Amino acid sequence: MTPTGNTMRKFSERSTRSTFSLRKLKDFVLELILLAIILALAAGAPGFASWDNAMNILRNASMTGVIAFGMTFVIISGEIDISVGSEVAFFGCLLAVITQDLGELGWPLGVAILLGVIVCFATAIVIGIITGWIRHTLNVPTFITTLAWMAALRGGAYLLTNSFPVTPYPDWFFFFGSGFIAGIPFQAVVFLIVFAATWFLSKYTVLGRSIYAIGGNAESARLSGIKVRKVRMIVMAMISVFAVMSGIMVSSQIQAGNPTVGAGLEFTVISACVIGGVSLMGGKGRIWGTFVGVLFLEVILNGMTLLNIDEYWQYVARAVLILGAVLIYQVQAIGKRG
Repeated sequence: MTPTGNTMRKFSERSTRSTFSLRKLKDFVLELILLAIILALAAGAPGFASWDNAMNILRNASMTGVIAFGMTFVIISGEIDISVGSEVAFFGCLLAVITQDLGELGWPLGVAILLGVIVCFATAIVIGIITGWIRHTLNVPTFITTLAWMAALRGGAYLLTNSFPVTPYPDWFFFFGSGFIAGIPFQAVVFLIVFAATWFLSKYTVLGRSIYAIGGNAESARLSGIKVRKVRMIVMAMISVFAVMSGIMVSSQIQAGNPTVGAGLEFTVISACVIGGVSLMGGKGRIWGTFVGVLFLEVILNGMTLLNIDEYWQYVARAVLILGAVLIYQVQAIGKRG
């Protein structure tokens, strides 16, 4: 090959590597923005860069993050669940009422709480299975079914407690809402474990691949041998189970079953998923993206609180974040098609 040919080949290789690096960099736009915001807040917000504040961010993120991982699977499968806020309130109240009633009958509180947790998880699974069955068999959109659950479960929470917080818990139960393991909040540990488990499920299991396939095209998935009804029921049951976990942590933190908690939580959860790149059209999204989306929201809200920015402006910031994230991913999609 001539010297000129060698030069052209090397230039082409460098150009290809440069283009590849640029494309890879574009895939991490949200992470880079989050890093820039963290650095800016560390420099400008008093107390932001402290260990205690970092743990506070993780603790707050865990309450919505655990459910957001389940919501990621729901949205990827082409569905939606707007009942999770009501589920958090209902299951927190159900656990408190069971604990109180059994305690009054003379049961040890530890046993009463354990039985209450089992009942909550079993009920959540049944609710999820019913929602998935209705979606597949009767072709009723999950938005409608979960809208009904949202009202019914919130009403159920008020009926269980007669509209007043129920406080039957022993002091040790407080650990599940505000305890620490090796200096890390217990809720943050749960958050990270659920993240790792759902990430593995999405990447390396048949169920994970089936969820993506159904979200892309349910009929094609059925024709390829995927049991669509079963997968839908599993996905809807999964997010209900995660709502129970969040409900238990919230109840532990406030040491009560309170029917008012979780109001609007579903929109925060969906916001985190959308910011993380989960497509509301289904078939596209990453658990890692949702993880970043949850942290993105919490870092912004935490920073604005430390800077004494009005709470109402925080709602505006959340709206801007959602729209901005969608626009970023749309531009990326157009660039890839081009």
